[in-house]
Amino acid sequence: MTDEQHTPTDPQVDDVTPDAHPDWAHSFGSVAEAYDRGRPSYTLDAVTWLIGDDPATVLELGAGTGKLTRVLVAAGHDVHATDPDPAMLALLEAHLPGVRTAVAGAEEIPLADASVDVVIAAQAFHWFDLERALPEIARVLRPGGRICLVWNQRNEKIPWVRRLGAIIGTQEQLRDPAEALIFSELFGFVEESEFTHWQTIDRKTIQDLVLSRSNIAVLDEAGRAAKLAEVLAFYDDYGRGMDGMQLPYVTRCFRAHVLDRPARTPDRDPEDGPDEAATPARPDGPDDDVLLIDFR
Repeated sequence: MTDEQHTPTDPQVDDVTPDAHPDWAHSFGSVAEAYDRGRPSYTLDAVTWLIGDDPATVLELGAGTGKLTRVLVAAGHDVHATDPDPAMLALLEAHLPGVRTAVAGAEEIPLADASVDVVIAAQAFHWFDLERALPEIARVLRPGGRICLVWNQRNEKIPWVRRLGAIIGTQEQLRDPAEALIFSELFGFVEESEFTHWQTIDRKTIQDLVLSRSNIAVLDEAGRAAKLAEVLAFYDDYGRGMDGMQLPYVTRCFRAHVLDRPARTPDRDPEDGPDEAATPARPDGPDDDVLLIDFR
C-alpha cells in the first residue's frame, strides 16, 4: 500500500469520457450479469482508508451491480446506491434488498442538500459530466464531508497481465483518473492511496470479465465471439492446462473534503456601494503590498 498527497501527472492513457464514446457509457445494462460475475470486488482496507472506521451515511454513485456496495454495507455504513442503468441496479437490489436505491446519474442527485457524510464512486467517475456532477456532489455533502473515488486497475507491470490488456483493451487504465477533482475549486487537497489484491479467474469468469467491458459490449455478436476466442486462446496457452489463475489488481483510491461554501446573499443595487460582508478584509499591518497566496 502507498499513501501520498496527489499531484497531476501524465494525461490519461485513453479518453473514456461520455462525449468520446457515448455508446460505451450506456452499454453495461446489456451485460449486467456478466459484469456481476466477472468484475473484481474491493478490499475492506481500501474502504476503511476512504471512509474511516466509524459508520457513515454514504451515497454511492454509479453503483452498478453492487460490487463495492456489498463491502460498504458489510463495513456498517448506511448506503444509498444510485445508478443510471436500471438493469445494473436490479442486480444490486437482488443482492442487497435492504439498501435504498435510485435510478439516477451523478448529474442530478435525488437527495437533499447537506444530507450525506460521504459520496463515493467506484469505476465510474470518468463517465460523469463533471461540470454538472461536481457541484451536485458538493451540494449533498455535509460540512466536512468527503468525496471518495476508487478504481480497480490490472497490474500491467506484470508481462502476462500487460499481454491480456493488449487483447481486451486498456481504456480504464487511467494514469491520472482524479485530475478533474484535483483542479476543482469545490474540494480541498486530494490524497491518494493504493492497495493490491488478486482475483481468481477461470475459463468461465475470464469470459465474463471480457464481456463486461464497455468496448466489447458495443461490438456485434461476431465481434464479441471473435474477441472471446482470442482471450480463450490466450488463457489456454498461458494457463498451461490449469483451470484458474490469479489476476493482480492495484486499487487506486482518492479522497478529498468538500470546502465550505459561503452563504448566498440577495442581489444588491450597485448604487448602494460595496457589500462589506462580501468584501474580504485586507490583512493588518503597515505594508499594503501584501501578496496573498492560496496554498489549497
